[in-house]
Amino acid sequence: MTAETLTIGKTSLTIYRDAPVWDGRTAAIGQFKCSDAEEGAEALRVACESLKSDGFESVIGPMDGSTWHGYRLVLESDGSAPFLMEPQSGAFDLAAFEATGFKVIERYFSARVAIETQAREMPQPREALRVEVWDGTDPEGFFLDVHALSVKAFAGNVLYKPIKAEAFLAMYMPYVPMLVPDLILFARGAEDALSGFLFGMPNYAEGRTPSSVILKTYASLQKGAGAMLAQQFHATAHGLGFSHAIHALIHDDNLSATRSRQEGAEVIRRYGLMGRRLG
Repeated sequence: MTAETLTIGKTSLTIYRDAPVWDGRTAAIGQFKCSDAEEGAEALRVACESLKSDGFESVIGPMDGSTWHGYRLVLESDGSAPFLMEPQSGAFDLAAFEATGFKVIERYFSARVAIETQAREMPQPREALRVEVWDGTDPEGFFLDVHALSVKAFAGNVLYKPIKAEAFLAMYMPYVPMLVPDLILFARGAEDALSGFLFGMPNYAEGRTPSSVILKTYASLQKGAGAMLAQQFHATAHGLGFSHAIHALIHDDNLSATRSRQEGAEVIRRYGLMGRRLG
């Protein structure tokens, strides 16, 4: 990944020149840190001018190179503490981006739902579709399976860019000691083919004995698999004694956004991916 760091005063950012395509030749700005909106905006202007002179047509951010890495800017918050692996923004980040002509081009949210307020039952198996729990063995093999399914399931997503298996493992293997196998689920269809997965974990940002659990990522290739995975996740979390679930980092237009609302989840944070055309 081609990247370079720019520092102006106390502001720093990283420019990624092989970003996902938004509008023409696109670069991304990530790793953004500023303690003053005016200085942050100046650094963004310098970065944009440099990219324009190099023939780039648009810039997106904050994004650390691709959607597989850290991205999104916090737009609204209920003031609750950040959860594990949640992107965070500085107090002046939004103002700096807006002052430089960036607009919100994609919107996301995270929501919180009390899972003890309604009965949670395991889903009933359907014809040619069942859910199984990861047995906790061979984590590298597990993440390789997740990678293989992810690149298929996410290929149509906004600003999708493929990732190599080795890079995927480097991102997720450090979290292996935190994993609870009961919260990691697979959906299998006809002939035992892998048709979906769900990756959840306790919200250790609350400490060693958290009360909330994070539904981090789930994806499916077969109709109905996602709903079954989510139903079993909530039922399992209830059985393990968690009081709340966090539906993390959902695109506003995804089907999972509708499911989250149907669960009665309340939004705790809204995020935006910002974009600016350089014409």
